[in-house]
Amino acid sequence: MLYDTKIALVLKADLPTWQKLNVAAFLASAVAIQFPETHGQPFVNGSGVTYLPFLKQPVLVYQAAEEKDLRRAHQRASERGLQVGIYTEPLFATKGEAENLAVIAQYTTETQLLVGLVVYGDAKQVSKALDGLKLHT
Repeated sequence: MLYDTKIALVLKADLPTWQKLNVAAFLASAVAIQFPETHGQPFVNGSGVTYLPFLKQPVLVYQAAEEKDLRRAHQRASERGLQVGIYTEPLFATKGEAENLAVIAQYTTETQLLVGLVVYGDAKQVSKALDGLKLHT
């Protein structure tokens, strides 16, 4: 099945596994929260128990060997008018939304220490923005 839109995560390759999983979960949630049209329907099993829905389309996960690769992807996505979410290194030390907001506000786009991105929008434009990155292994 082809999708008109694409959800893609870009994770810094050298993060410890627990950090990659944490960053991926937070970034994927950003799309789900901001774009209700990406949600599927709740699941109901044969016993009538209702479960939370998934995103309706796959989430592709790419790796960035270096922070400069994340910066390039961020810039290219922004230039194409795509929706971008970020996760920065200082967020690993925060404990809640107030601290998260404060730490993000301390950095400019040029100085933020990116470790992960989510990019959402037109599938072709997302592919162009992330050109040169490899899928995560």
